Amino acid sequence: MKKIMFKFSTVAMVLLVAFSCSRNPVTGKKQLLFMSESQELSMGKGADPQIVASMGLYEDKKMQAFINQKGTEMAAISHRPNLPYEFKVLDSPVVNAFAVPGGYVYFTRGIMAHFNNEAEFAGVLGHEIGHITAKHGARQQTSQILTQVGFMAGVVVSKDFRQFAEQAMQGLQLLQLKNSRSHESESDKLGVEYSSQIGYDAQEMAGFFNTLKRLSGEAGQSIPTFMSTHPDPGQREQNVGLMARAWQQEKGGKYKVNREQYLRMIDGIVYGEDPKQGFVERWVFYHPELKFKFPVPTNWQYQNSPMQFQMAPKDGKSMMVFTLGNGKSLDEAAQNTVQQMNFNVLSNNRTTVNGMPAIELVSDIKPQQQQGQPQQQTDPSKQVRVLSTFIQMGGNIYVFHGMSYANIFERNKFVFAKTIGGFDKLTDPDKLNRKPDRVRIKTVSKNQTLQQALQEHRQDPKIFKDLSILNGMELNAQLRRGQLIKTLGK
Repeated sequence: MKKIMFKFSTVAMVLLVAFSCSRNPVTGKKQLLFMSESQELSMGKGADPQIVASMGLYEDKKMQAFINQKGTEMAAISHRPNLPYEFKVLDSPVVNAFAVPGGYVYFTRGIMAHFNNEAEFAGVLGHEIGHITAKHGARQQTSQILTQVGFMAGVVVSKDFRQFAEQAMQGLQLLQLKNSRSHESESDKLGVEYSSQIGYDAQEMAGFFNTLKRLSGEAGQSIPTFMSTHPDPGQREQNVGLMARAWQQEKGGKYKVNREQYLRMIDGIVYGEDPKQGFVERWVFYHPELKFKFPVPTNWQYQNSPMQFQMAPKDGKSMMVFTLGNGKSLDEAAQNTVQQMNFNVLSNNRTTVNGMPAIELVSDIKPQQQQGQPQQQTDPSKQVRVLSTFIQMGGNIYVFHGMSYANIFERNKFVFAKTIGGFDKLTDPDKLNRKPDRVRIKTVSKNQTLQQALQEHRQDPKIFKDLSILNGMELNAQLRRGQLIKTLGK
């Protein structure tokens, strides 16, 4: 046993010394990293096109110029000013901001709509730049490698450890969550530091965490604190507020908020789903730009993105994916899919869908096979079977994939076929010309509550709660005459 442990430790040591310790630019401490700066740059450069392709860019020159200006200003005072930073607004209603190693920072239009001043934006911008300057992507990868190496060592050298391998792996996963939370907390601190250094009041960043908390509560996405990769928003609001006040007391000076300037800039930003990207109404998905429609199975959950539309029942035993086919013809698209998805085709039929030419395949997804091992028959309860229908409409090839386990495929096939058979051209002018909701900035006419102001501007009472979150205040908040608020309109 000792010999095995010694050999494994020797291998581990060789692996570790192959990578030099580098000094973290934020902490100043030496740390072991398995990712060089050139690898960080390469990772960001490779990920950026995929991120843009999957979510799309939000085309607003004024807003893009704003985040470029603030991002460049903040990057210059950060701990890694020489990185080739890029800042982009993504065309997504999701309230989110994130960063990729190498200097790529992204804001969704959803989060841009929910900021209520420049200081809130600057705090989150500093937080995301902090992930990059503190090398959290590289540190997370290194942490994962080291824990996996340690886990494998335990499995190899210890019979007792092998008996509790599953529990041990769960423990390692919780450790990874703790590491992720520590990175978020470190980035919160950097967000306070960086936004304060370029003159913004970081206490506004603290207030934005209350908006995030209200959003997560409304969406029913509350996660137990010990299982979340992010610290609780309420705790973050308190901690960031303390850090911001401590910074201001120590450094002195004046710090800007710039509420009115920010609200004027986002006037007209698209809010929520943009109909031109597709929308669901009464269990039918409509795509005005591409001019098609198809039914969504009743009570199925769904998710729309620029790359694909996903549908699934709540029991999780089947699902459907709709996307563009990869090919210039039906045959080419079908052949490419079979190769890319590792399909074992069981049947191949030419057909039509509402007069449009189509190819229908039924396939099994081949199980992963170790080299040199014979192909083994898969249990039908674990074998994934797919109904794929490729449809040619105009110059595009569209494809539906309906998936379930082989032992329940036939009863799910009826549901798949009903959705596929409903694919048709969209001609309804009401659906083709549907306009998105947009944030409209209005001026309060007199001293009153937010709810009274919303009523005055003829907002639908059904969305008052959403509008209160969007404005970052409660409905009973007292407003003064001349104050700007957000409303929704076309």
